[in-house]
Amino acid sequence: MIKTMKTITLLAGIALSTSAFAQRHLTVDAKPGAVIQPTMYGIFFEDINFGADGGLYAEMVENRSFEFPQRLMGWQTFGDVTLGDVSPAFDRNPHYVTLHGITHHEKVTGVENNGFFGMGFKQGMTYDFSVYARLNRLEGKAARMRVELVGEDNVPMTRDTIVVEGNRWKRYSATLTSPKTCQRGRLRIFLLPGDGVDLDHVSLFPGDNWHGLRADLVKDLADLHPGIFRFPGGCIVEGTDLATRYQWKNTVGAVENRPLNENRWNYTFAHRLYPNYYQTCGLGFYEYFLLSEKIGAEPLPILNCGLACQYQNRDDDPNAHAGLAELQPYIDDALDLIEFANGPVTSKWGSLRAEMGHPEPFHLKQVGIGNEQWGAVYPVRLEQFVKAIRAKYPDIKICGSAGPTASGDRFDYGWREMRRLKVDLVDEHYYMEPKWFLSNAARYDDYPRQGPKVFAGEYASHVKGKGSQPDVAMNCWEAALSEAAFMTGLERNADVVWQATYAPLFAHVEGWQWRPDLIWFDNLESVRSVNWYVQMLYGTNRGTHVLRLTEDGKPVTGGGGLYASAVWDSGSKTYIVKIVNASDAAQDVSLNFRGAKKLSAGSVTTLHSDDLQAVNTLRNKTAVVPQTANVTVTGNTLECHVGARTFAVCRIK
Repeated sequence: MIKTMKTITLLAGIALSTSAFAQRHLTVDAKPGAVIQPTMYGIFFEDINFGADGGLYAEMVENRSFEFPQRLMGWQTFGDVTLGDVSPAFDRNPHYVTLHGITHHEKVTGVENNGFFGMGFKQGMTYDFSVYARLNRLEGKAARMRVELVGEDNVPMTRDTIVVEGNRWKRYSATLTSPKTCQRGRLRIFLLPGDGVDLDHVSLFPGDNWHGLRADLVKDLADLHPGIFRFPGGCIVEGTDLATRYQWKNTVGAVENRPLNENRWNYTFAHRLYPNYYQTCGLGFYEYFLLSEKIGAEPLPILNCGLACQYQNRDDDPNAHAGLAELQPYIDDALDLIEFANGPVTSKWGSLRAEMGHPEPFHLKQVGIGNEQWGAVYPVRLEQFVKAIRAKYPDIKICGSAGPTASGDRFDYGWREMRRLKVDLVDEHYYMEPKWFLSNAARYDDYPRQGPKVFAGEYASHVKGKGSQPDVAMNCWEAALSEAAFMTGLERNADVVWQATYAPLFAHVEGWQWRPDLIWFDNLESVRSVNWYVQMLYGTNRGTHVLRLTEDGKPVTGGGGLYASAVWDSGSKTYIVKIVNASDAAQDVSLNFRGAKKLSAGSVTTLHSDDLQAVNTLRNKTAVVPQTANVTVTGNTLECHVGARTFAVCRIK
């Protein structure tokens, strides 16, 4: 662990007479300014890097309903096993396997599932197994099957026996406790001598799951204290083609009957192909809304606007996108989603929400139409959505898109059209190098104060890797520090920037396709990146009002490597100042709070590393983590010595 307080000393009310550096005099006007939206800092989820199935969604069985195009992908079979689809348990997931009966005591028929990169079992953890089963013979009476958790040494760690009776589909369950920790275990099911069975929707969840989600990953999200949660993407909203676009209506209702969807990212990256990457939609829109409630974030669902992914399709291809006369089903999906989230239990979709266990509304306030579309094909479609939503739900805010880049002709055109259509927010995306983030801290200083507000819906600083993968971006301190500097500009311009979400959110260490990512995990645990800590420090120190912070009457936007912003939190009666020193030298900073009636003791939290390439990993989770110390303030001035390459957050009562 890097002890940042060794490199940053904070002194209150005392001049640093021995400083070798010119002192920076910053003034904070104590009069509250623009309101900071509760949605200011949040998170964006997309099912990339096995972020859903194999990640946040805690299901441990891959291809649990045998619906992958290769029906037995993820499974190993032994003995007499066949596939069937006659009189299925679920009409939208009609396939199942048959384990045919055996009569010889030395013969075995069964299946094994390795899960996602193996199954991680924890010592003492219970695992909830379930399966839908029936006898496969009309005249059969009962069949016995063994369920085992198998370790890496191929030795069963724990087992149970399930007795299947009758030839009608029925759910059976068992609870298994792992006697030891195992990174790459598997699930084994086999028949004991006797009748055969049909099996469908074979499932295994860790006992500590929260509504089907991994408990540790849910906590990683909650501890960010996000204000907004954008889901479910991203490019998967568009799909490689419209047939595989994300359709929210397929993700609600009974999880057993939610149809499979091809993941947009399975073949996208030639260096990281995952032909087994599909969406079971067990993590669907109902679960997204529940998760939003759990972590205290406002939900922001993104819906398809009738366009397939423009990166993967030509706009002049008549078969690529829905025609203007074909948009009504897409518009209906948007209107019906609002009803699902907010409608009364007497409405069609509100009643489904209630049936699923949530009669109270989810208080949806905004929707996004389209992901990062560009060109003339987008606004002409968006316009129809705007008219329909405004007519039926005038209080719902609409988020449009400025395209996939942060500048240029497409970007400028997108903004002009969004202003013409009078959307409420415009989604901007930028994945850039650290120097871009450092040089764009003043990006929003000159944005128009009237018209749509900014939603920085996808952003991350990309530092190229070293060694065997020099072209792959890393979650290193250099990237996180540049993001912290850039975010002072988001905060200073909270009257224009209403919300921002880092992207992407999750990555499996063995299943990643894109990086950097905010949270990394394997089958047993997760690690919070240094970028996570930057986001957390902003999210937990958001404040309620912007305070004007200046040096010589101007915003502090990178001169001499220094960046700063200030806010007032009316609830805790606290001044919060964020200072980023991105330079290679320490700097002395004098903070004068002009107009403050009375200041008292406070604290400073610092995030620092001497190594710009420092990374938090599963093996070393605390390479760069925050350190907090108390400070005492005398009068209206705080004197502080800010070390090189440091992000500091000062809280003063």
